[in-house]
Amino acid sequence: MAFLEDGNHTAVTEFISSGLTDDPVLRVVLFIIILCIYLLTISGNLSTILIGISSQLHHPMYFFLSHLASVEIGISSSVTPNMLVGFLVMKNTISYLGCGIQLSSAAFFGSVECFLLAAMAYDRFVAICNPLLYSTKMSTQVCIQLVVGSYIGGFLNASFGTLFFLSFLFCGPNRINHFFCDFAPLMKLSCSDVSISGVVISFSAGSVTITTLTVIAISYFYILITILKMRSTEGHQKAFSTCTSHLTAVTLYYGSVTFIYVMPKSSYSSDQNKVLSVFYMVVNPMLNPLIYSLRNSEMKGALKRQIHKQTFIKNNQLFCKT
Repeated sequence: MAFLEDGNHTAVTEFISSGLTDDPVLRVVLFIIILCIYLLTISGNLSTILIGISSQLHHPMYFFLSHLASVEIGISSSVTPNMLVGFLVMKNTISYLGCGIQLSSAAFFGSVECFLLAAMAYDRFVAICNPLLYSTKMSTQVCIQLVVGSYIGGFLNASFGTLFFLSFLFCGPNRINHFFCDFAPLMKLSCSDVSISGVVISFSAGSVTITTLTVIAISYFYILITILKMRSTEGHQKAFSTCTSHLTAVTLYYGSVTFIYVMPKSSYSSDQNKVLSVFYMVVNPMLNPLIYSLRNSEMKGALKRQIHKQTFIKNNQLFCKT
């Protein structure tokens, strides 16, 4: 039952996702591609988590990276499994409760990533601009506080969307013009007045984006000044290589978020919005492990050690069995 009588209204009990395409051949192709991307996302980010907690890498940057990898898994897992199911069935439905969980989890993990990227920018600022005070300013306690604060900030931002979603009345069409339960298409389906909720959600999401971007911009402004003051070419190269991975991740993440949630909706179609959302929620979580590992010799070394360690353990187990 998609609808349930509730007084003078018909309450929606489930939603239908329009997905990415209705072409059956393209659906199969997209299913295979996105499944491969999702498997790479899970394996790549799990490897990053294992490397981050490796005994050889007790460093704040890798502590943040392990949490960022966990968040990337959360972002991708909040939408990808349901999207994959949608490619295999004619009508992809999601319950009212499931839609609320998907909406809140996507908002939560997306917000946490913003705060973590800002914390990582601050970490780079301290490492380059105040290297002598780095161990004090980025102590274990400070790192834990920054991570916990990121999760609290993500929870508070996601709670606004969740509360407003629960207050919405859905009594008409239940077909979402998207591949997941995003706030904008859900507001279009609501029978209740969504003007205030739209403003509050936009303000909350905008505040998170602007605040974290400001922290990142200020951090890199001082980093750039410090680098320009360095006299040695080797110092320049080391400082730039330290920041390149993080800057690449920031550019990809905030670039896609800006196009989806900040740019005027009249400037691009809903199909373009879906493509951008796929990049933001499916492709980008796969890229971050590659961005950080390919440009970081310590991470590549730790990954090799982990592979050799696992191979050694398996060989010993096989030897003992024989």
